[in-house]
Amino acid sequence: MILDADIREQLVDYLGLMEGDIEIMLSAGADEVSKNMSALVDELASISTRIKVKETTLTRTPSFGVNRPGEDTGVVFAGVPLGHEFTSLVLALLQVSGRAPKVSNIMIDRIKALKDEYHFETYISLSCHNCPEVVQALNLMSIQNPGITHTMIDGAAYKNEVDSKEIMAVPSVYLNGEFFGSGRMTLEEILEKIGSVPEAVDSQSIEPYDVLVVGGGPAGASAAIYAARKGIRTGLVAERFGGQVRDTLGIENLISIAYIEGPQLAATLEEHVKNYNVDIMSAHRAKSLEKKELIEVTLENGVVLKSKTVILSTGARWRNVGVPGEVEFKNKGVAYCPHCDGPLFKGKDVAVIGGGNSGIEAAIDLAGIVNHVTVLEFMPELKADAVLQQRLYSLPNVTVLKNVQTNEITGSNKVEGISYKNRETGEISQIVLQGVFVQIGLVPNTEWLGDSIERNRMGEIVVDNHNATNVPGVFAAGDCTNSHYKQIIISMGSGATAALSAFDYLIRN
Repeated sequence: MILDADIREQLVDYLGLMEGDIEIMLSAGADEVSKNMSALVDELASISTRIKVKETTLTRTPSFGVNRPGEDTGVVFAGVPLGHEFTSLVLALLQVSGRAPKVSNIMIDRIKALKDEYHFETYISLSCHNCPEVVQALNLMSIQNPGITHTMIDGAAYKNEVDSKEIMAVPSVYLNGEFFGSGRMTLEEILEKIGSVPEAVDSQSIEPYDVLVVGGGPAGASAAIYAARKGIRTGLVAERFGGQVRDTLGIENLISIAYIEGPQLAATLEEHVKNYNVDIMSAHRAKSLEKKELIEVTLENGVVLKSKTVILSTGARWRNVGVPGEVEFKNKGVAYCPHCDGPLFKGKDVAVIGGGNSGIEAAIDLAGIVNHVTVLEFMPELKADAVLQQRLYSLPNVTVLKNVQTNEITGSNKVEGISYKNRETGEISQIVLQGVFVQIGLVPNTEWLGDSIERNRMGEIVVDNHNATNVPGVFAAGDCTNSHYKQIIISMGSGATAALSAFDYLIRN
């Protein structure tokens, strides 16, 4: 058996939810991947009598399609979808069988309204925690619209394709043979990218909120829940639910939960908020904030949301190193997620910029995959925890350069090297390598506020111990504030504090 006992037991429960029969169309050869794939689909068939396996020849071997009897849904897995993609397989089985997806009818209608032919291919790595969201969104589109197909391609199983296309970041999506996009994309973002836009909303038709939360990460979710529990009219607007948590792999310090992965936590946050009467507006970005009779938040699509109080919880994003070559070679050797993109650099030489916890953790992870890792740290000493440094220095294929400043990332069509300056001597040195992972901390997502709210020199929103800003009725929480520590559990607490403070403000005013 290819599945361990625990996963198999869970799978028995999941497949019990299937509502119709499924045909798995298997295209396998004699290679090792084909053997594992055959073992997996045979095990699926042994668990559920609703699943039948038929041998065929598909575009790629090894691969398999998940179809309804006599109907090609267009959902294909070119590779063995275990690891992070196992959930994608389970959802495909359930949805092809007829079980309704957890997506609004509005989104389903937008998918079904697409008229053209869309043939998607997504290159993934099984260690990528960002890939499943894209795979699941495109599988869903394929199941709902006969003009859409989607093939998940494991880069490790089809390394020749990855090399020929020079893919250096996952997920990388191709549409009708042309590059479509790379990195995490939500279903909403994919639909907008191919021209399906939601119906325009009339701002005048939206009643003012008592509390409007801007941002859908841990702080925003916590604030929305605490506000809604007070029985007041609550809205939440966010570019993507979960925020930066979606880009986090293993979380081991969320008290009472020994281990959870970022995308899973993001999903539970969204599900929890949906249990309350919260008006959720996702895939929207705030453009400006202005204090009038009410507080007005203008979105990039021109919609103006009004509220008696506002809680800003827009979080933070990875900080760019800001040197020549970083932008030019993004996804062409410059990467920000070692868990996602690390497997694409197997056997190659890479650099990690940053000597904090995230940088050293990245270097340790990459050392088990790549040929050699060079760590570049700006300060005279590493900032990572001692236990991480001890582990790092025990590795034979890691070099640590301290007190150096990254000068330039070089290359032609992709990364070929990096140059740095010794801050003590001023000497410039060059390293030949194929990948650069940037891990130098966070920058708050607050530029859109301009001068409307007081921010410190780092762009963080200045708050007091009630999470109030300098503007009456406007509160802030989480990583976008001048909180001393950027931690999920602290963001959740500050979101709750901000909501309780907003409620107190409403009572007093």
